[in-house]
Amino acid sequence: MTRSIKSFARRFFKEERGSMVIEFALVIPIVFTIFMTSVEMGIYQLRQMFLDRGVDMAVRNVRLNTGADYEHDEVKTMICGFAGFLEDCDSELKLSLTPVAVRSFSGFNAAADCSDKAEDIAPVQFIQGGEHQMMLMRACYMFKPVFPTSGLGYAYTKDGTGRSKMFAVTAFVQEPQK
Repeated sequence: MTRSIKSFARRFFKEERGSMVIEFALVIPIVFTIFMTSVEMGIYQLRQMFLDRGVDMAVRNVRLNTGADYEHDEVKTMICGFAGFLEDCDSELKLSLTPVAVRSFSGFNAAADCSDKAEDIAPVQFIQGGEHQMMLMRACYMFKPVFPTSGLGYAYTKDGTGRSKMFAVTAFVQEPQK
């Protein structure tokens, strides 16, 4: 059986009559899928980089300004302002902020539903636990893939609207007030 397949393949590839239509038809979908996957991966990495940058810079402001009265929406606006590239950031970004017990760390729940579960980012929250309380923040951004029906865009886990999730997680300790 394998001998007949090998002989057929050998005759098929040695044949020089006709055109390259068959080879072209077999190879072009693979080439385009690889191209679209690489574009999708590049844009995903760009979005992730901007989300991480926005979260890091906003958390730096929150961490260093212990006395400031930051609300959930203000931190969300800060993240979107620092991120820049993320489209519809104000409506697609969801934050979750929880205090962490350092000795019995448990982290976030494994299944994030990308819904707002923010505790108040107010000085009262930080002062009650002390100025050195550790906080854990998760930002979830919903995005629409560039090529949702092929390559990597097809492989993303999507919700009912065709949007996928990406996360940025950070931990920070509130700086002491002077």
